[in-house]
Amino acid sequence: MARPRIVIVGAGFAGFTAAHTLAKLSRGGAEIVLVNPTDHFLYLPLLPEVATGILEPRRVTVSLQAALPGVRQILGQVDGFDLTGRTISYRDPDGGTASMGYHRLVIAAGSVNKLLPVPGVTMYAHGFRGIPEALYLRDHIIRQIELAANASTEDEQRARCTFVVVGAGYTGTEVAAQGVLFTEALTAERPELRDKVRWLLLDTAGRVLPSLDERLADASDEVLRSRGVEVLLRTSVKEATEAGVHLSTGDFVPTRSLIWCVGVRPDPVVESLGLPLTNGRLVVDEFLNVPGHPDVFAIGDAAAVPDLTRPGELTGMTAQHATRQGAAVAKNIAASYGQGRRRPYKHYDLGFVVDLGGFDAAANPLGVPLKGLPAKAVTRGYHLLSMPGNRVRVAADWLLDAVLPRQGVQLGLIRGTSIPLESTSASS
Repeated sequence: MARPRIVIVGAGFAGFTAAHTLAKLSRGGAEIVLVNPTDHFLYLPLLPEVATGILEPRRVTVSLQAALPGVRQILGQVDGFDLTGRTISYRDPDGGTASMGYHRLVIAAGSVNKLLPVPGVTMYAHGFRGIPEALYLRDHIIRQIELAANASTEDEQRARCTFVVVGAGYTGTEVAAQGVLFTEALTAERPELRDKVRWLLLDTAGRVLPSLDERLADASDEVLRSRGVEVLLRTSVKEATEAGVHLSTGDFVPTRSLIWCVGVRPDPVVESLGLPLTNGRLVVDEFLNVPGHPDVFAIGDAAAVPDLTRPGELTGMTAQHATRQGAAVAKNIAASYGQGRRRPYKHYDLGFVVDLGGFDAAANPLGVPLKGLPAKAVTRGYHLLSMPGNRVRVAADWLLDAVLPRQGVQLGLIRGTSIPLESTSASS
């Protein structure tokens, strides 16, 4: 009898963990196939450190081939599903197309940048969802400082030294907090620019980190303001132009840098399934199963997973939930073949960590609020434990950053036109 084939779409936190757990549970008894546009797992929480020159990009990527022995890896972008015929179709990096059958399907397609109907944003803003965006932002910040040094007018200097981050959630807060330290390092030898550097963090909410513990928000807000970041709450971008941004307050901010961190939305590929959606996320039951399709499961940002700890709500689109859903779906799939029994997904938040750069961080492990050096230790320890590889390399880069100056050099690898804000596929 042929081995059953389990196909997993996407190698983010959810898909990677599902593949890893299934490989251990099956012990070669099933063919596990992972379809992903890249050959690596990306540890997203450390992207701000790539953008600000602390970590090299390969430090936050882990080879799927090395980390998932026994799992068949296919490079491709899934673009269609035939649930009746139990097949998926995909396109490889060279444009070739193919299809593949399955016995069980796990949809872990991830998410893309969340867009708002703001004039000019898709033209002048750049998101922050993957390695290309992080590398582009690093080069862009360095370039603006270098161009400002030779600008012909003071107005141009100030515009090039102004950086606007939209979205004070987890990503935006870290980008602003670490970005201001990066520009301080870049202007250390350019005293004429030091008082012209300006970082703004905008959000329509009443506080930074609106979805996290208020104590984390207060600690992060305090660090941001102490570094000179202008935190503008209940404020949004009304229009983006080549010369700057118009704010909802009526103010105009001259800038060449609009960094879009307003959140994410599920990968649009889930819409092609023609199945019920909630806020763009595929409806599943508490067992992570798609109703009416016992062989199809969905997890991570692409799935509307009921939160059994908060009846009536959905689990958050966080790495913490995605990782645990990956493990849970693997066990439920194993149960469908008679190994163990299926269980509903239920997870209580264990706390969050926010790395603010330097010696600052905010964390609440198991609900205990921490800030400063204790939070920094917890934050870096958490990341090292959570990464499926490269721990020694990451720790070495952190050590080098603590004793050596940042390298303010452009690589010029990524052009802005190569990373449009509007995307139809998830970053992985």
